[in-house]
Amino acid sequence: MRHSTERRPIAQRALRGAGRSVVVVVLVALLAGCGSDNSGVAAVPTLESEPDSGVDGVRAPSEEPGGTLRLVTGEIDSLDPQRSYMPSVWNLMRLYTRTLVTYSAEPGSTDELVPDLATDLGTSTDGGRTWTYTLREGVRFESGRPITSRDVKYGIERSFASDVVVGGPTHVVDLLDDPTDPYAGPYQDESADRLGLASIETPDDRTIVFRLTAPAPDFPFVMALPSSSPVPVESDTGGDYGARPVSSGPYLITSADPVAGIVLSRNPEWDPATDDVRTALPDQVVVRTGLSSLARDQALLAGSADADLSGTGVHQATTSRLEDEELADRIDDVTTGTVRLLALPTTVAPMDNPSCRAAVVAAVDRSAVQQALSGAGNAVRTSVLWPRAVAGAPEESDPEADLAAARAALAACGQPDGFSTVLAVPDVPSSVEVAEAIAADLAEVQIDVEVRPLDPATYYATDVGNPEAVTAAGYGMVLATWAADFPTAASFLLPLADGRSIRRVGNTNYAHLDDPTVNGLVDAARSATDPAAAADAWRQVGYAVQETSAYVPLVENRVQLLAGQRLRNGVVMQPYGGYDVATAGVR
Repeated sequence: MRHSTERRPIAQRALRGAGRSVVVVVLVALLAGCGSDNSGVAAVPTLESEPDSGVDGVRAPSEEPGGTLRLVTGEIDSLDPQRSYMPSVWNLMRLYTRTLVTYSAEPGSTDELVPDLATDLGTSTDGGRTWTYTLREGVRFESGRPITSRDVKYGIERSFASDVVVGGPTHVVDLLDDPTDPYAGPYQDESADRLGLASIETPDDRTIVFRLTAPAPDFPFVMALPSSSPVPVESDTGGDYGARPVSSGPYLITSADPVAGIVLSRNPEWDPATDDVRTALPDQVVVRTGLSSLARDQALLAGSADADLSGTGVHQATTSRLEDEELADRIDDVTTGTVRLLALPTTVAPMDNPSCRAAVVAAVDRSAVQQALSGAGNAVRTSVLWPRAVAGAPEESDPEADLAAARAALAACGQPDGFSTVLAVPDVPSSVEVAEAIAADLAEVQIDVEVRPLDPATYYATDVGNPEAVTAAGYGMVLATWAADFPTAASFLLPLADGRSIRRVGNTNYAHLDDPTVNGLVDAARSATDPAAAADAWRQVGYAVQETSAYVPLVENRVQLLAGQRLRNGVVMQPYGGYDVATAGVR
């Protein structure tokens, strides 16, 4: 799971060493209703209303091949598909990495899955515990060798080698490992072919069967992650594989340098007849890496870059120029799916009292939070713990602070004169400003809040990711940002609200919520097989979490994506927070 810019200098993601799923992602919500009054957003144009977004949400539609696509980005964590946990890099990997299924490149459906290496989205049996996929014929690595089910299995096995392959998502480990006999990964595998993970079967070259430890309706989304891509065992160099990963897509990496950047050229072994997603229009792709957000903006403005991979949008210093008519036509204003929230740890007094938590919920003014983030262009107010891109959310209102209700809740919790507490916050200017706005709100009802800025490098990993440390420090409030790895309610809610998700290292249940009612509803939602019933079940989970007052949803982040002048066939990709490089072309 994902956090935001507070974890690293630029928005991106945490090391797996902090826990099995502590990270950021950006699931871009392109909702036409984002400008409605009850969302707290002024009349900011969305992608669907962009004057130059082209036909059906495609910016400057074109099928013209050729040229060099020039991309800019910040840091690159790894080019190894099993090691990266950055959506911007996952976007780039669509050019040289294929998975059993992947995200659609069609505008308006870029949070939906389509077959990629597989012939379909998989067949589920045994109540969602067994998933079977059949590989397409004719898919090959850049070497010309056919890609088989064993290559997919071997690639997935690499994620189990936490001593060698460090940093990527570990959903496959959670779903496929036997806790009574843990698999250590292929580098310690004593079987002849290093394919000893029993929970994945490969009865023939084109069939792969996954036997999960628990039902997982979201399993196809796990298979869409680059960490589930094939790796040829003969080319695996362990921890150094990211220096030269083997391509299964339309491009191969010809050079990668921390200073010079990355160059990708056409892969002659890629057969477009086997790929319904990637158009591979450019002859070459060049990525300039390690650039600051301001430097990336300057490259886009100067015409030396076609798109910014990072997904963080334009720098604040650039926003004053966006009213220029020519630039306004090149902006896609999107809601990111990253929710800023206030967690109220239930293990810290007086937040162990639901009425004391309810007092905080009632006193918070989301408008003040929005203004601390420079207004509606950067933040959409939200009162539900649910990203806007995911359908089926609980009914949302846009409540103002209710000081009378807050005072009544304080009386109910035995604190009529208020109380004192500590608010933990990453020491990042925007987050500190939000925390100070919240502290000012709560002071109106005599809740005295000490804002305590903490090192952003360790904030999620150890400061608030260790429940015992939170309780010992007396953090009655934790400011966090959160987004899901997949565009589903389960992916968003489970790590935050399921009491069984609380862990000593890398904890993401920041409220330490372990409520029997919530846990029971989670179990019911996870076991629901009918899509409509499952959607309603997760909505009930959302309502139940809301009733606990353990979380105060605040705002959902917004960014402005600036397209380069030459960019053609630009589609905003929801899961990666930027323009889809799989279909992008240049003039």
